[in-house]
Amino acid sequence: MASCEGCNDSSCSIKQQGNPQDQQFQMRQALDKRMCGIKNKIIVMSGKGGVGKSTTAVNLALALAEQGKKVGLLDIDIHGPSIPKMLGLEGERPNADDEGIHPLEVSGLKLMSIGFLLASTSEATIMRGPMKHGAIQQLLADVAWGELDYLLLDCPPGTGDEPLSAVQLIGSGSAAVVVTTPQDVALTDVEKSLSFCRELKLPVVGLVENMSGFICPHCNERSDIFKSGGAKKLAEKTGVPLLVQIPFEPLVVIGGDAGKPHILQYPDSAASQSLRQVATAVVEFNVDK
Repeated sequence: MASCEGCNDSSCSIKQQGNPQDQQFQMRQALDKRMCGIKNKIIVMSGKGGVGKSTTAVNLALALAEQGKKVGLLDIDIHGPSIPKMLGLEGERPNADDEGIHPLEVSGLKLMSIGFLLASTSEATIMRGPMKHGAIQQLLADVAWGELDYLLLDCPPGTGDEPLSAVQLIGSGSAAVVVTTPQDVALTDVEKSLSFCRELKLPVVGLVENMSGFICPHCNERSDIFKSGGAKKLAEKTGVPLLVQIPFEPLVVIGGDAGKPHILQYPDSAASQSLRQVATAVVEFNVDK
């Protein structure tokens, strides 16, 4: 765990004395202690569902691990956790001891999701806002993440309880990667995500345009299934950089369903190369600027 020596963050609860009977204060201290061991927290979000946000989060985490980084991935989609399936870990359960809940590990990643805690994959998670905030706080504070270079948080679509709670809880050293697809209906919602980041003073690494054209494997002809150029226009309008345009590859979907991430199965594909560009942009980004 990182040392508190030399830390100038006077708002950190670890430096404060609180009532031992105050459960909220004790939880905040536990959270701050966990977060002190994590250098960078990256929220992967989108205002629109179905844009490949979880796929991006999984493969981006693996791309960062490829670079020798210590990486954790936290699925905070309370109602529709997909990380367990996408990494072939459905039905797995984490161990726990006095140190906390130990994240599952696969391919160099430390993983946690509420999906690992449910009785079955078909069980519904029924929670209101305050309960979701508490669940995310526990996933951050009770999990023994250890020292990480990056913790990626895979959010559900929108700008509601989950991303708001995440930003409020993880503190400094945080930034966002915002995922979209080229069509207008997605871009309109994604622009709201960028507004969300501005309002909360959350730095944005950049935009990722997913499903950006389909390259026929037989004739190599490109077809723009969801139009083209939308994310570039949004980047120009908002001043947020467009990091990559990831082409649509059916094997990405097949791999996600099979629990075999694309970047591991097809490391030389165009999609995998694009995802490595996002990882490089994340590494080069100064989250404290």
